[in-house]
Amino acid sequence: MCKQCDLASFSRRRLLTAGLVTAAAAALPSLPAWAQSAAPAPNAISPDEALARLQQGNARYAGNASTSRDYSVGRVARAQAQYPFAGIVSCADSRLAPELAFDQGPGELFVVRVAGNFVNEDGLASLEYGAMVLGVPLIMVLGHSSCGAVDATIKVVKDGSTLPGHLPSLINAIRPAVVAAQTKNPADLLAEATAENVRLNVKSLLGAKPILSDLVAGGKLKVVGAVYDIATGKVMPV
Repeated sequence: MCKQCDLASFSRRRLLTAGLVTAAAAALPSLPAWAQSAAPAPNAISPDEALARLQQGNARYAGNASTSRDYSVGRVARAQAQYPFAGIVSCADSRLAPELAFDQGPGELFVVRVAGNFVNEDGLASLEYGAMVLGVPLIMVLGHSSCGAVDATIKVVKDGSTLPGHLPSLINAIRPAVVAAQTKNPADLLAEATAENVRLNVKSLLGAKPILSDLVAGGKLKVVGAVYDIATGKVMPV
């Protein structure tokens, strides 16, 4: 191939690459959704206000006084943008639905769910998106009573068994919480391990560099932990 042909081919490749980079950059906003407009967004509230909103919603839910909702209201507006006021790291347990537990409607919570409510790299990336791009001011790590994932981890730690498939990766993520709970010799190891799992993941998120840790240091984001009681519907801080 001639030298001019090589140069022409290189130029086309460079232009194509530049176009792809530009398109990728345009796909991800550089500023939170609330910063794209002069008017304050619905989730432009303080972390403490967001936490209070969750607590009030849970009180309504636990008291069987949840708000009656028409889910068609706001559907057109939600198609244009989303403004969640809290991010929730929740277990995948079917008995726990964060939107119901906190009496919130569509578009109000940014939920990341996985059995055992721990944060892996994918979950962290999702939470970074929620905080940096969507402007979420609060993240709650939410465990729950009678967690099967934590209970399975306790059994594996105690008897050294190995679970099939990809379950060992889940066990390994929760194992540090179980080991930490065992050192306290609690009366209820499952309850303590569940709470410790929440605490460890809160600590991990608080120090997650560079995005979440910077937002926390700047007072724009708060990370808290809590446990949902399946029997009562109440959410208690840990």
